[in-house]
Parts: sequence; structure tokens; C-alpha cells
Amino acid sequence: MAEQCSWCAASVGADDGFRVAEPESDHKAVFCRLEHVVPWVIHGASWDRGRIVTDGEPDDALGRCALCGDHLAERRVLVVRHRGRHRIADAFCRLEHLHDWARGGGRYKAAS
Repeated sequence: MAEQCSWCAASVGADDGFRVAEPESDHKAVFCRLEHVVPWVIHGASWDRGRIVTDGEPDDALGRCALCGDHLAERRVLVVRHRGRHRIADAFCRLEHLHDWARGGGRYKAAS
């Protein structure tokens, strides 16, 4: 079932796009492109209610922030890239680190 991008409202298929969540707050957002995370955060990160990880499915395997490397506490931001049948996950200690990571190109940024 398709969802709508939280920034541009484009249709995002179940096997495409990015899912972002604050698990402890039951907040989620969906993006058709990683670049849409940046203006979404800048304009106030309007969350929908819901989860990107189902009940009983582990969501704490990512123990460090993908940007700064700090250990993650219970409060964290999860990002899951849906690419066909594959799921590629990253986690952040705070929303601002997700913003900086996405602005820099995410895990696929160009080498400097």
C-alpha cells in the first residue's frame, strides 16, 4: 500500500522511499527522496502517528548515531530506506543529526 511523502505528498510505494520514526513517541514520517528530509526538519518536522517497526520486531540493533558515533539512548530517530525487498537502516541520537546527515547525502555521500 502506498503512503504519501511527508514533504511533497507524492505517492511512496511500500518498496521505495525512506521511513523515519521516533519509536518512543509513536511518530513516523515517509519520504520519497532523502533530500525531502532537510526542508521537512527546517520547517518543523510535522510527524504522523504510527510506527515503522512492528510490535515484537527489534528496533535497537543500531547502537550508535550514524553521524556522531555516540551511543544511542532510548530516545532516538530511526531511518529505514526501502529499496525493493531490501531495508537499509540508520539511527541518530537526535533529529538535527538526521538533518545534517541527509543534507550531506546520507550514507551515499560523495567522498571528500
